[in-house]
Amino acid sequence: MLLFLLLVTSCAAIPQNLSEKMFTFPEATGTAHAKLTILKQDFNALTVCFRFFTDLSREYALFSLAVPSFDNGLLFYKNLNSFAVSVRNTDSSFEGLDFKLNKWHSVCGTWSAASGLAQLWLNGEPSSRKLSSTSNINGPIIIALGQDQDSHGGDFQAKQSFVGMMSDLHMWDYTLSPCEIRKYMNDRSYANGNVLNWNSLEFQIKGRVLIENKQNTCQ
Repeated sequence: MLLFLLLVTSCAAIPQNLSEKMFTFPEATGTAHAKLTILKQDFNALTVCFRFFTDLSREYALFSLAVPSFDNGLLFYKNLNSFAVSVRNTDSSFEGLDFKLNKWHSVCGTWSAASGLAQLWLNGEPSSRKLSSTSNINGPIIIALGQDQDSHGGDFQAKQSFVGMMSDLHMWDYTLSPCEIRKYMNDRSYANGNVLNWNSLEFQIKGRVLIENKQNTCQ
């Protein structure tokens, strides 16, 4: 029994403080990703925020939450000329946002089952609010950064993989107000996520994903 408990403990993800750190995804691959651990498994509203940097000019997945019945339980995906947020396989496309390569971007996405509305914020600017799913997201939940789950926990494709850097990921089980989102965008005294918290993140690295210091510009 003692040996069993030791083995279970050694396999458990331990929360890490990634403040001033970033995940670096250095190559296109059908395997490499960061797998995130959460306790809550039933959501009627969500906000996810993160920052990312890339020079990719193709389509790619950023954040993929899958459940057994929906591979796109919650998906943030960059198309060629737009962003997409999918909730329970219901896609919403957001056009005309000011996106440039080789630049850090701050992204927040909100969704509520009560209204069925999804919205994307990019660098402090909101998109239109669009109809999405009106049903809860129920687990068991698997979250992958840098890959698109085409099945629950797998079926990754290198052509959809993310190459670049990602940081400051937080997730809340409610929709943040516009004021709270702008605080995050401006990196000014925002509340940490109560579901995923970059400063206390439980995760496992699969394949070549590096944890590096942020490349902050000297003042």
